[in-house]
Amino acid sequence: MPGFTYSITRFPPWQMIIGPVAILIISCGILAATLLTTGMPVTPGIDFAGGTAVTLFSSDSEQQLRGYFSDYPLLSIEEGINHGWYLKFGPLSDAQFRDFTTHIEARYPDSKVDHIGETFGSTLQQQAVYALIFSFAGMTAVVFIAFRTLVPAAAVILSAFADIAMTAAVMNIVGIPLSLGTTAALLMLIGYSVDSDILLTTRVLKRKGKIEERFSGAFHTGFIMTTTTLAAVAAMWVVSLVGQIEIITHISSVLFIGLFVDIFNTWLTNAGILKWYVDRKGSK
Repeated sequence: MPGFTYSITRFPPWQMIIGPVAILIISCGILAATLLTTGMPVTPGIDFAGGTAVTLFSSDSEQQLRGYFSDYPLLSIEEGINHGWYLKFGPLSDAQFRDFTTHIEARYPDSKVDHIGETFGSTLQQQAVYALIFSFAGMTAVVFIAFRTLVPAAAVILSAFADIAMTAAVMNIVGIPLSLGTTAALLMLIGYSVDSDILLTTRVLKRKGKIEERFSGAFHTGFIMTTTTLAAVAAMWVVSLVGQIEIITHISSVLFIGLFVDIFNTWLTNAGILKWYVDRKGSK
């Protein structure tokens, strides 16, 4: 990429790492605070907390909708195209839900109601946690088998963990809930993070030549990969926003945040640790 260079010699390793580590600590603090208040590190959506989602078409205003559903735990109202509305309600007991369906059918008979009970939401919550743990554990095993050296393997794992933690913290800040869709996006980020980190580590440790050239070559390849993916995700985000497909908007938003975070962690955190490792190994 002409006119743009990546110099690993510009800063010592500790200066490269200190910023990402500070942000990681803050992110973990945000996740811990959310865990104490909601029971999960990321604010759970209807999929995990339980609740009811209603899609309806009506010329009623938002104030009229809020008034009609004032007796129920209405969480949010989102306006769609052609007088479409998407309403989210908190958990309802079985008796409340029966009364709710009768109430909504009386005025909006063509509405679509999706209900997830608290018990089922709790089961999905556990399965999502297991999926993240098993994915991370599997990734850790593969990385250690591939490199068989503690420091490079630990750098890849730390960068992947930082990607997920920072992305989840931003989700809490901007209000993106944890759902089945956003959980899938986080799982995809684990794979992408490991891919970019392994590219960097392999180029630096297994290729010959000056250390600056190895880092620079890996950066050019990795940056092109990431920017191409960012462009595709941005297109998906725009299409979902225009079409008002909330779940796709959330998935693309999580991927967009995670890819930016991955650039930060791969080329500062992982690169800084690798530079320290190579310098230390060379001095010995």
